[in-house]
Amino acid sequence: MKQYEAVLKVMEKNGGFATLGFLYDHVFKIKECEWKTKTPFASIRRIVQDDRYFFKIKPGLWALKAYKNRLPEDVLIGGNVKKKEGDKYQHTYYQGLVVEIGNLMDFRTYVPRQDINKPYLGRKLGHITSIEKIYKFSFERFVRKAETVDISWFNERNMPAAFFEVDYTTDFTRSLVKFTELRDFNTDFTIISHQKRKRDFLSKLNLSAFITVKSRVKFIDYETLADWHRKTFEMHSIKAGIVGQFWNKSL
Repeated sequence: MKQYEAVLKVMEKNGGFATLGFLYDHVFKIKECEWKTKTPFASIRRIVQDDRYFFKIKPGLWALKAYKNRLPEDVLIGGNVKKKEGDKYQHTYYQGLVVEIGNLMDFRTYVPRQDINKPYLGRKLGHITSIEKIYKFSFERFVRKAETVDISWFNERNMPAAFFEVDYTTDFTRSLVKFTELRDFNTDFTIISHQKRKRDFLSKLNLSAFITVKSRVKFIDYETLADWHRKTFEMHSIKAGIVGQFWNKSL
C-alpha cells in the first residue's frame, strides 16, 4: 500500500476527515504500508496538501474531496447552517483541540456542563474530557467561576494548572474577568482567537481593570493552536514508539 493510500484509508474510516494529530495516531498502525523515511510526519503533511484528493477545512483539519457533500455540518459548516450555529461549531472545535492537547500532556481535562453534548468531530465534547465534575480545589465561589471557563486543565494534585477561553466572536471582556477572579491560583491563562483580533485583545488587556493578570494572559491564534495540537501528537507518537520502528528501518 502506498503512503497516500494509507492516509486515504484512515480518513475514509473516520468519515472522510481527520486532524493531523488523528492521522499521526492511526496511519502508522497500518501494517500494509511502509514508511521508509526519517520524516514520516512531514510526509503526511505533504500528502494532505495534494489537492487531487484532499482539502483543508480549517486550521488542523483536513478532509477528502470525495466526501465533501457527506461531511457532518459541524465539520464542514455551510449550506443551511445559520451563522450563530456555525460560530458555536467553530468554538467547540477549538475547545476540542485544547482538550486533546491536555489529555496527551497528562492533565485532567474539564469543560462546562453545558458544553459536554456539543459535537466535536463526530463525537461529543464530553466524551473526550477526562473528568465529568470539576474538582473542589478551593472555596465554592472560585470553583463556580472555574466551572464557567471553556477548558480547564488540572494537575496530578487536582489543582488547576491552566485555564483557556475561546473567544470566537466575543470581545474578550468576560474571559478576562474570569481570569481576574481566578488570579490567586498558580495557573496559566490563555485566550484563543483569530490572529486578526489580537489588537482588540491587547486593547482590552491593557485596561486598568485587568492590571493584575496583564502579564499572565497569553494569546494564541487558531493556526498556532492547530500547530501545537499537531506537535503534541508527534511527541506522543514518538514516546509511544509508534513511529520509531519506521525510523530504524530507514537508518
